[in-house]
Amino acid sequence: MTLLARADESLLLLIDLQDRLLGAINPDTRHALIHQASVLAQSARLLDIPVLHTEQHRQGLGPTTTALQPFLDTPAIDKTQFSCCGVSGVDAALASANRRCIVIAGVETHICVLQTALQLQAAGHAVFVVEDAVASRNDAHKTNALARLRQAGIIVSNVESTLFEWLADAGHHAFKSISALIR
Repeated sequence: MTLLARADESLLLLIDLQDRLLGAINPDTRHALIHQASVLAQSARLLDIPVLHTEQHRQGLGPTTTALQPFLDTPAIDKTQFSCCGVSGVDAALASANRRCIVIAGVETHICVLQTALQLQAAGHAVFVVEDAVASRNDAHKTNALARLRQAGIIVSNVESTLFEWLADAGHHAFKSISALIR
């Protein structure tokens, strides 16, 4: 079992960070979530970690929030099912990237994040859910989902731990740039 998120084995999966969904989340939580997701995406770019992002029913819920779009290099994958697993675009991108560790951020923790994480784990991936980069409309639902994920053996981490696991060494060429993102 992989206990650390290694950059050369990781893929960042941003789930459904759309304004219509984010609008139902407490404003302070929403702003923090968008900030943390942008730090993850910028860091992934600096470290050549592939980033996938999904949109739940884009036609009805709109695109990924504009605050994140500058840090995303690939088009969003539209989906209607709650789990990202089984969505052809996601499955193809995961197979193509051939990364063992899937680091997840997004909404809603108790629905799409939970179902995706459990199914990725069942498919043999090491799954890391970034606690300060996921949210639900109801904080109790997030708390419950994180407890379920921990019980299932999924690693629940945080942004800084993830970044420093990706870096692994203060001598890494991206250390100063990534450190600046979290100050």
